[in-house]
This record gives sequence, structure tokens and C-alpha cells, in this order.
Amino acid sequence: MKRLDVTPPDPASDPGVQLMLRVRDGDADAFRELFEKHSRAIVNFAYHFVGSRPRAEEIAQDVFLQIYRAAPRYEPTAKFTTWLYRIATNACLNEVRRPEHRHPKRSLEYQPDDERERAEIAYADPTAIPGDSALAGRQLEAKINAVLDDLPPNQRAALLMSRVDGMSYLEVAEALDTTESAVKSLVFRATATMRKELAEFL
Repeated sequence: MKRLDVTPPDPASDPGVQLMLRVRDGDADAFRELFEKHSRAIVNFAYHFVGSRPRAEEIAQDVFLQIYRAAPRYEPTAKFTTWLYRIATNACLNEVRRPEHRHPKRSLEYQPDDERERAEIAYADPTAIPGDSALAGRQLEAKINAVLDDLPPNQRAALLMSRVDGMSYLEVAEALDTTESAVKSLVFRATATMRKELAEFL
């Protein structure tokens, strides 16, 4: 597979890189700022792989622990978010590939008990719509999550990074250590599956 030839980012133009360079220099406040800024997104990302908010939080903590331990050797060879999601993706893929991993499937009636969890995973706020429309919105949300559960892990990662987290195909390719064309193919196939499985809602 052809590796990407990525131009190192300009630290002055990437706040995450600036913070990470401060972490490398021993600035604990910079690490706390990175964690506060990015941990919620990483928990949400991991949740779509493991289906458990507590486990997703554990994975996010492990990701930031890896970042902290890697800080003395850190060199800005990519955008900080790209580097962060590369670590997060590897952690999630390792988790779902474990033989003992059992990913809980969510039914159409699945409703998180924790309102914070709903805020993390919602694509829209169905509770803002009264009556039957709200029920339909919750069913759609549950169906989206169920379809995501069944996507191959690399397709799921590419789709989440590009469509949910707003990363470019190039950034996703760097995070997945693959080519931009491969990412486009992953997203295309994932999107085609989503459209097919969600046809009744469209």
C-alpha cells in the first residue's frame, strides 16, 4: 500500500500541535486543555465501536494516557487531530478484534438511561419534537446506530471521521494509515449501506 507523503504541519497554524508541544515541554495545563477539548469527541467515536459508554470512556482515557506517555518523543508530523484519531482508531480496532469482545446490539427500542449518553450519540434532538414525530426520531437514531454497529470497522471509522467529525479524506487517510482513494471507497461503501438500510426512513 502506498504511504502518504504528508507535509508536516506548521505549529503556528494548528492549536492542537501548539498544545502538544507544550505538553512535550512538561506543561500539565496544556495536557488538561487537550483532554478537555478532545475527550468528548473521542468518547463518542469509541462508543460507536464498543456500544458501551463506560468502556468508551475507558478507551478514551487509554488514548490520552498513550498521548501523555508519547509526549517526550512527540514530533508534529501531522495535524494533532489526525494523530489523535490514529491512536483512537487503533485502540478501537484492537478492542473490537479481541476474541472476548461482544459488541451489544441495540434494538430499535434502545434508549440510553443516561441523558449524557443521549447527548453524545444523537444525530438530532428527537425530544425537541412532540408526539409521534419524536418517536420516529428516536427510532431513526436507534436504527442509525444499529447499522453503524454492523459496518466493517474500517468503514465505520472512515464514515465517523469524515461525516461526524468533519475530517477531510486526506486527514482520515493519515489517521487510518492508508490512501485517500481507499478512504473514499470506504466512505462510499459505508454510505451506500446506510442508505439501503435506512430507506424506510428516507
